[in-house]
Order: sequence, then C-alpha cells, then structure tokens
Amino acid sequence: MDYHRSPCCRVKEAARRRSIVSELRRTLEHPGAPGQQRLCRRRPMAALPAPAPAASAGAGPSSALVAHEIDCSVHPSGIVPMLQNIVATVNLDCELDLKSIALHARNAEYNPKRFAAVIMRIRDPKTTALIFKSGKMVCTGAKSEEAARVAARKYAKVVQRLGFPATFKDFKVQNIVGSTDVRFPIRLEGLSYSHGLFCSYEPELFPGLIYRMKEPKVVLLIFVSGKVVLTGAKKREEIYAAFEAIYPVLQEFRKGDVEPAPRLPPAGSSQPAVAPRVLGLPAPAQGASQLGAPQPQLGMPAQQLQDGALEPGAKRARLA
Repeated sequence: MDYHRSPCCRVKEAARRRSIVSELRRTLEHPGAPGQQRLCRRRPMAALPAPAPAASAGAGPSSALVAHEIDCSVHPSGIVPMLQNIVATVNLDCELDLKSIALHARNAEYNPKRFAAVIMRIRDPKTTALIFKSGKMVCTGAKSEEAARVAARKYAKVVQRLGFPATFKDFKVQNIVGSTDVRFPIRLEGLSYSHGLFCSYEPELFPGLIYRMKEPKVVLLIFVSGKVVLTGAKKREEIYAAFEAIYPVLQEFRKGDVEPAPRLPPAGSSQPAVAPRVLGLPAPAQGASQLGAPQPQLGMPAQQLQDGALEPGAKRARLA
C-alpha cells in the first residue's frame, strides 16, 4: 500500500480489499452463491460440437466430408470431387463509369494502367468480380452455381445504387474447377505412354500430366501423388462424369502394382521363362529372348554369331 497518498484514499483501498476477501470466503463456503458469478469476469466457453465419425482409411478427404451423402449410382468410385472455383459471366446492359465506381464503392480498386476493369470483392459469398466499361462482368471464386448467381446479383445491386441503370441479363457459368485425391501414387510415365493421344507430360516444364478428355470435354491435371484437378466443365455433372471415367485408368496405373514373378521352368525343359511385367505397360513382343541369354550386338554379321558357339580351334579351322 502506498502510504504517501491521502488518508481518505488509504481508507477506501482498505475497504475494497476487505470486501474482496469477504467475497472470496463466501465463494469458498458456498460454491453456488451469486458472488461467484460476480467474481467470474470471463464468459463460460460454449460446448464444443461432437467430433465427426472417422472416415475409412481408403477414402479421400473429399469422400470423408460427404460420406453420408454419396450416391453410388452417380459416384461408383465412392469419391466425390469438391468444387473449388466457379467462373460466371453476366451482362449489366449499360455503359459504366469505372472511375466513379472505384471512388464511391467499397472494396473496389481500379488501375487502368494494369487492367481495364474495376476489381470488386464481397465477403458473403466470398467472391471477386471484374466489372468492365461495356457492362460485362465476370464473377469468380464461388463454390457452387447458386453462390455464383447470388454474388453476381449483389454486384449488380451495388452498381445500381451508384446511379447506373444496370440490369441482370445473360447469367452463364463459363468454367467449373474441381479437385480430389485418389489416395494412391500414379505412374505418369506409363499413363502417358498408353494414352499418348490424349496426354501431354513434360516433367521438366510441369510436374503434372495434362489429360484432355473428349467426352465430356474436360481437362484433368494428374499428379504422381494422386491429386487430380478437373477444369473446363460447364456443369457440375461433367466434373463427376469425367472423374468416374478416369478413375479406372488411374487404378490401372497405380504405382507399385507388379504381376507376381512366374516359377522357373524345370531343368531340361524347353519352355522359356517370362519376365514379370509391370501392370499398365505393354507386354513384350512374341519371340523375345529368354532371361539371361546374351543379346546380339548391332553390326555383328550372322556368320560370326554362328561361330561364337564353336570352340576356338574349330572356329579357326572353319575360317581357314
């Protein structure tokens, strides 16, 4: 206690401390007393939600989130790709003053030297819009088609409140991006070799394999870790159909799957041994040499190959 203060202050300080001590004693004697509620300044923490049931070890994170909603008729693989981004366009059908929009609207930026459109953002749904002078608008970042439509309508209302006769016309989803994880490594070299007409794989330039599917018209980025990114679809069903079409192919080129080695033929048997073959690669041509047999060198004449099986003396006599 500071005794340099006035006596009145010291008396008030002593009274306050005595009241605190009495409150503490009352709380210890009667835990449920109202004094305990007054002493507790922090609000009680809300009860935590019950943890979700653990998913099976073979299912990916996408399937773990919607394991109770999977329709096996639509998703035979048991994995549902998650939609990550939806790009939609809409026509406001009026000329816009971008500088005025950037000055009066919140969360809007406009730098004509870098990009000829106003970049506007909202939090719910968390999206970004590109508003052009012609009245065209591009909305990105939504996680579903309905969220993209709601966000586009909110941007149109913002433009209307700024005094422009904007309307909401020609809303269309232009691109849907989805991703998933098959939870096993993939041999991209074998997949590129067998599906060369649809694949492009340049590991020096990009670590993923680019698979351009014809029907549905979707582009897939396949990585060796098992992650798959699907893009280019106009509808959610096209993402699902493309993944169900590529999933059996990915299982065929699963890394580490090798056919068991065959038994060696018994001694004296004329049946050749066959080397084990990695699944997904083409089988060796018929008439391939036996395991361990020497291969003829390029440029060696046929007569010399026949003489290689003779003794050195017999070889010299025949050449003579």
